[in-house]
Amino acid sequence: MTTAESARFDQDEADVVVIIGSGAGGGTLAHELTEKGVKVVLLEAGGHLTNEDYHNNEWEAFNQMAWLDPRTTSGSWRIARDFPNLPAWLVKAVGGTTTHWSGATPRFKAHEFKTRTAYGRIDGANLLDWPITLGDLAPYYDRAEQKIGSTHRHGRRALPANNNYKVLAAGAERIGYRHYATGPYGTNAEPYDGRPASIQDGFNFQGDKNKSKWSVLVSEIPKALRTGKLDLRPNSHAVQITHTAEGLVDSVLYVDAEGNLQRQRARIVAVAGNAIETPRLLMLSGSPMFPDGLANSSGQLGRNYMRHTTGSVYAKFDKPVHMYRGETMAGLVADESRHDVDRGFAGGYYLETIALGPAFLASFVDPGAWGPGFASLLDDYENTAGLWIVGEDMPQETNRVTLNTAVTDRLGLPVPNVHFDDHENDTAMRNHGYQQASLLYEAVGALSSHHTPPYPATHNMGTARMSARPEDGVVNGFGQTHDVKNLFVSDGSQFTTGAAANPTLTIVALAIRQADYMAQQMASAAI
Repeated sequence: MTTAESARFDQDEADVVVIIGSGAGGGTLAHELTEKGVKVVLLEAGGHLTNEDYHNNEWEAFNQMAWLDPRTTSGSWRIARDFPNLPAWLVKAVGGTTTHWSGATPRFKAHEFKTRTAYGRIDGANLLDWPITLGDLAPYYDRAEQKIGSTHRHGRRALPANNNYKVLAAGAERIGYRHYATGPYGTNAEPYDGRPASIQDGFNFQGDKNKSKWSVLVSEIPKALRTGKLDLRPNSHAVQITHTAEGLVDSVLYVDAEGNLQRQRARIVAVAGNAIETPRLLMLSGSPMFPDGLANSSGQLGRNYMRHTTGSVYAKFDKPVHMYRGETMAGLVADESRHDVDRGFAGGYYLETIALGPAFLASFVDPGAWGPGFASLLDDYENTAGLWIVGEDMPQETNRVTLNTAVTDRLGLPVPNVHFDDHENDTAMRNHGYQQASLLYEAVGALSSHHTPPYPATHNMGTARMSARPEDGVVNGFGQTHDVKNLFVSDGSQFTTGAAANPTLTIVALAIRQADYMAQQMASAAI
């Protein structure tokens, strides 16, 4: 598969869609629009790493890929203590966080689009029904699964089971679970769409050199470039979106690789910088017309930050497991991903296999710990199996991203502060997950199990949520801002609630749907 050259559009060319961020939402939107003949300028704050550039070393890969610009953290969540400068683990590079995602692609369930109706009123939770349903998104889920090549879907083969999954599946069976499998997953079990089959190399979480795992970098960007309609600009950090006196956006200001301020005119702007950088940019784009931030008449911009209820359990056995062999996260148990208040909480969660290398395990298994107990966790590495709890956390108005004017980045701009407190529902869900995971491992002979606190967030959602009424959120059901008709949000920021499922598939499905809507609106001159 050859790589086409990027198009070059004039900065004064107004008939372009400017997309900010090249991850699951922005990269997918760029591909879908360019296939429809729309000119797209794609601004990416990070560089253009290729699969060949990746380091097969955890900390080297982390430092190569991660968004390490300064951030601050507040709230009672443990991240504020363990990782105060790294509340979220994102990629700053072409392809965004799809270049280090796990690959899990479950769909949201019907009730998860209607949580206010299904869960009722929960104290402290800012629950709201999505303005769309599973039925609205179902055909786009189909298209997203075809795009990604999700295993277990549309007749595609499942990935083979590694030892970590075999332990998970055996334990799940013994405690009565029935819904477990090695997918759906976004890594090929056989060649698909120009990408090879997985080589089960055990190191593809943060940079898949083999290109068997779907990412915007290996799939959507090359396809969009071949249309001749994509102007890809890496190392281009957006700092402000400007608007006309009538309140329509008309350009994006960004700093290029040489540190020069540039201005790209735009017919439409789509922001896809993740649920931290997206609200930050909209806040930085405030004006007398939008004093609280661009498109923030509701006051909901930056609020309702969600990052999923998470935690890990690592179990020690008397014989080797070699959890690190094969796919990193290629197995899940779905039985708990239901709404059943008899468990003591609303919403549900998945149990998903996970394996960290020794260096990462030492850093994340028990941050700040030391001594014989901690050492034994590492000594028993070969005999260890691991899983990750991922579940729906409650949106709360007080969990929010704001501008910290006391700390600035290299461009002199206020950094984002991420404030988060666990809701009691989140804590109850996590504790239930810990309990069930320990029971699962005990059922297959685990000698002990260790409960690991949450890692820096990789599932960042909310902060510019969808709503039927403008006063309740930032965007409508197509990600179009209520206040500015030619401004869109195209990432997980638009999630009204978080559901239990990993968010990437839904972000991709929403981006495909948004592209269809945007192209139709452009063709009819509505925007």
